Amino acid sequence: MLTAAAVPGSSAPAGTATGTAAPPGTVARDEPREGESVLVFSKTAGFRHDSIPDGIEALRQLGAENGFSVDATEDASVFTPEGLAGYDAVVFLSTTGDVLDDSQQAAFEGYIEDGGGFAGIHAAADTEYDWPWYGGLVGAWFDSHPAIQPATVEVEDHAHPATAHLGGTWDRTDEWYNYRANPREDTHVLAALDEGSYTGGTMDGDHPIAWCHEYEGGRVFYTGGGHTEESYADADFRAHLLGGVRWATGAAQADCRPEKGYSDLYGNGTGLEEWQQAGPGRFEERDDGTLRTVGGMGLLWHQAERTGDYSLKLDWRMDGDDNSGVFVGFPASDDPWSAVDNGYEIQIDASDVPEKTTGSVYGFQSADLAARDAALNPPGEWNTYEIRVEGERLQIFLNGTRINDFTNTDPARSLADGHIGLQNHGDGDDVDFRDIRLRELTPEAARPAVRGGGS
Repeated sequence: MLTAAAVPGSSAPAGTATGTAAPPGTVARDEPREGESVLVFSKTAGFRHDSIPDGIEALRQLGAENGFSVDATEDASVFTPEGLAGYDAVVFLSTTGDVLDDSQQAAFEGYIEDGGGFAGIHAAADTEYDWPWYGGLVGAWFDSHPAIQPATVEVEDHAHPATAHLGGTWDRTDEWYNYRANPREDTHVLAALDEGSYTGGTMDGDHPIAWCHEYEGGRVFYTGGGHTEESYADADFRAHLLGGVRWATGAAQADCRPEKGYSDLYGNGTGLEEWQQAGPGRFEERDDGTLRTVGGMGLLWHQAERTGDYSLKLDWRMDGDDNSGVFVGFPASDDPWSAVDNGYEIQIDASDVPEKTTGSVYGFQSADLAARDAALNPPGEWNTYEIRVEGERLQIFLNGTRINDFTNTDPARSLADGHIGLQNHGDGDDVDFRDIRLRELTPEAARPAVRGGGS
């Protein structure tokens, strides 16, 4: 929570939380509470969606099942510093029109700047057109929509908790918004519509429909779905909302920096044709698009040599106290130990000494453990590494947070050229990888937005 003080409750208009009476400008709350706390705001000053009660009920159920509390209101007077202080995230559920006055807008801006989270659902993009700050927060404003119809959603991020449960595509029926501008430049797109799968799309074939980003100090998730009442009974859509809200509250971690210019080395239709296995064991390709380590100790390495600066991103998941790693800067070889002796390993291991655990440059430099622990998702959930190599400098980002900053000074090793590879450590070390992608860095791209620590 943003502050230690719990917010006292009050009665509220129809469709809001109920509880003990309290002063105006606050929401009814039962104390004590554990876990994150979420405020659902559904005031409308324009079109009103019949699905709003279904959305409130779904979010309450998700909260009860997953350890976070949910209050709901349509009373904008709660938007004061005191009224918002106890919430980890605010959800705008199909709000429409001008719903906050100037003082309420200022309070909400302050809440986000203090680290509060935001989740916008469907018509949250049809809200506050005369408030530029809000336009930047939500990411894009509504423009138009065709009739409700089935469409195919193409999942772009398989690690974010809002989309990690989905396959490569997601077929569902909803009212599909067109937006006044494409949010891709400033947000991290989680999923986009295939405009060839339905009629009425107007965004020239690049049609984001769910995204996330960090804005003015706070976390922001938006989904264009949720017009229909049926959406809130659909298991996949409920999981989509759950993941987005959990990320917005800070209960789950993900890399929500804008991502452009990456080429697939594995995933999204790119297979293992350009990879080679060195040593025993193997990597098993699974139907869900993941690679799983089998046996070892071996190394799956990419045959293209890297001779310039680059950013390597990949998603990984381990089930328990497993062991693997990502190698960079080693020569081509049929011997997996050549990578150990000549390159550097970015470790994946839940328990070892600091310089040999997750986020470390194995045997050389520990991660910033406080930053690492704050950014790390638990076993069974996906994490994203960015491994950024610039000359002899190696930066490691975990779920968007920099956790290590290492410079090679060993004349016998070099990060400036070599190969990349994934380790299969041995029997019982079960680690999954997916969506391995690389971007060659230009001077303009050489300075990433930095959040968190680093050595």
